[in-house]
Amino acid sequence: MLIDYQDISIKYDTHLVLKNINFQLAEAQFIFLTGKIGSGKTTFLKSIYAEVPVSGKRAEVLGFNLLKIKKRKIPVLRRKIGYVFQDMKFLNDRNVYDNLHFVLRATGWTNEVKIKTRIYEIVKMLEIEDLTQAMPYELSGGQLQKTAIARALLNNPPLLLADEPTANLDTETAAQIIGILQKLTSYGISVIVATHDRQILEQIPATTYSIQDGTIQKL
Repeated sequence: MLIDYQDISIKYDTHLVLKNINFQLAEAQFIFLTGKIGSGKTTFLKSIYAEVPVSGKRAEVLGFNLLKIKKRKIPVLRRKIGYVFQDMKFLNDRNVYDNLHFVLRATGWTNEVKIKTRIYEIVKMLEIEDLTQAMPYELSGGQLQKTAIARALLNNPPLLLADEPTANLDTETAAQIIGILQKLTSYGISVIVATHDRQILEQIPATTYSIQDGTIQKL
């Protein structure tokens, strides 16, 4: 199991957001996590990323015990997790290539040949080679999301978390983005997509978990 939560509670500041969480994620598995806005979807993803503390019986992510993880180990865990952020977090003064380059340098890559090779492997996989010289503000919503997915995959993570990746996209583009995320399982990557987009949930069959009344249930 990549993720194994047993009887876990999650607080944000002093507020109890989620309780009695039992959740497992296997290798190369794709799931939707749904719930109303403010129900705790983002908080749950942040707990996996060790940004929000957890308490309870068992909380293991990629072999790390989140109940006892030391601060110096958190960056090591995070390099194994790709995260598609809801607010994108692009550097708007740099083009797509330089945004991707910045991430690799920031996560310890030093060899420029290897950096260039890795960037072009990822943009080719996602079919965005023609966007590498574009500025983020020049891209459409769908292009931005593809670029965000590319950035999340740079360090070849076994786990990818996507927070509302279809927000503000038209139906066709949203389905395309989810299709890309689902395809990642063929590379052995597990994916959790947090969404409240009912249309996507109805159109695309996948294992779905729902946050209701502060806990997570499989639908």
